[in-house]
Amino acid sequence: MLKIFSTQLFGLFKKWQDSHEESIEDAARILAQASVGDGHIYIYGKQEMQAVGIEATEGVDKLANAKVWDSSTPFDDISASDRFLIITRESDDKEALLLAQHLSNQFIPFATISALPSDQTEQLASYSDVHFDLQLKQGLVPNETGERVGYPSAIGALFIYQGIKFTLDEILADY
Repeated sequence: MLKIFSTQLFGLFKKWQDSHEESIEDAARILAQASVGDGHIYIYGKQEMQAVGIEATEGVDKLANAKVWDSSTPFDDISASDRFLIITRESDDKEALLLAQHLSNQFIPFATISALPSDQTEQLASYSDVHFDLQLKQGLVPNETGERVGYPSAIGALFIYQGIKFTLDEILADY
């Protein structure tokens, strides 16, 4: 199973790289606005996607000015110079949508990472300045009972985050 999973995952890495190259640059520019100003880069992750916030604030290559956003934090704490990266497993997450709506209404730029649902529900992508579709609908590997397992949402989010981080570092080095 591991060989199948890794083959499928490498295919996704290539797809994410090819389809998100320009968006990674756009997201890095948005986040750079907070880094060169007086703002913070807030990372809001739900469930397993909290891994991105942990990586950005506690990893070896920390993201300058990064803070983890908690849904209990009042919206009044957000300033116009702050920028956000919102990461959820699925793009119709209710809490994330509330945050996205608030940011959009306040004209605060932000990027999102999630899998887009197949139905036409309200989605993060409709509010965000840059959206990264993880292109995941089910697990990558069928198990012995035919169920598909190995849903690499956090791996995908971390992959895209790293691309944003590399590009952001390049932008800030030129600044």
